[in-house]
Amino acid sequence: MLFSPALRLLGLVCLCLLAGSAVAEDGNGALKEVPFQSLTDHNLTPLGQAAMSIHPNDWKHTETTNFVYHYFHSFIAAPVSVEAEFYYRVIAADLEKDTTQWERKSHIFIFETDADWKEFQKKGALDPWTGGIHSQGSLFIQRNPELKFKGSTLGHEVTHLVIERFYGAGVPLWLNEGYAEYSASRCYAAFNRARGYAARPTSRSVPPDLYLPVGQLVSTLTYPQEVEKVTVFYSESERLVRFLTKTDKHGFSVFLEAMSKGNRIETALNKGFAARFINLDALDREFKTYATQQGGFSNAD
Repeated sequence: MLFSPALRLLGLVCLCLLAGSAVAEDGNGALKEVPFQSLTDHNLTPLGQAAMSIHPNDWKHTETTNFVYHYFHSFIAAPVSVEAEFYYRVIAADLEKDTTQWERKSHIFIFETDADWKEFQKKGALDPWTGGIHSQGSLFIQRNPELKFKGSTLGHEVTHLVIERFYGAGVPLWLNEGYAEYSASRCYAAFNRARGYAARPTSRSVPPDLYLPVGQLVSTLTYPQEVEKVTVFYSESERLVRFLTKTDKHGFSVFLEAMSKGNRIETALNKGFAARFINLDALDREFKTYATQQGGFSNAD
């Protein structure tokens, strides 16, 4: 029996939720705080050290199967720990990667206030539009306790982590960001649907006058300088990943593997999609309408 991508993702959701999140809990079901020096991994990257320099005496620490958490309040960190483990397992499974042999844990730093996040942006020399970041195997996010729905930032950054862990640092910028946007949207919607919310993945269309031909998009090596163009870059990259996965899910996996190993995009397209796209112009002709199409997509898209 064949299952749609939507049913397959829902199955992964159920398996992950049934398996639990492996959260370290005390007897009352709250996160069990662990002294910093008792963590299984207390080596911090330079960016992690910069984060810990903000209110250095107020950070608390705990860990789960795949992550070490640094946080200020348990009621903020507990949901993050459930989501992070869920996203990690679902994304790795979707990419058909075995996580069981990976022993090193990643660190997640959880900020709460805008003021602290802005101070961290300054200390880390981050772009002002950065809402979360994956760097050297560590994740840095902001979780506003006043917001009921937290958005897909955590899923986006966990996706970057999985991509780097299993594909290395050779995945091009557009593909890395495009897959992170695509995967985070699907996982976040599935996570909330499993909790009874009518959530669907979101996908922003590209304004026709700002559309970049595929050849230009895939040649982009750095983020655009203008905020508006940053948004378009993310949107078009996500749409291209969505288009390729809809064309052939397994073919996209082959394509991603080839791109991570330094293949030129024409070579990777040929490996993943055979004669479907004979060159970038052929891909561009099919993709442009899809990229600029208004409206959302069903979970199967």
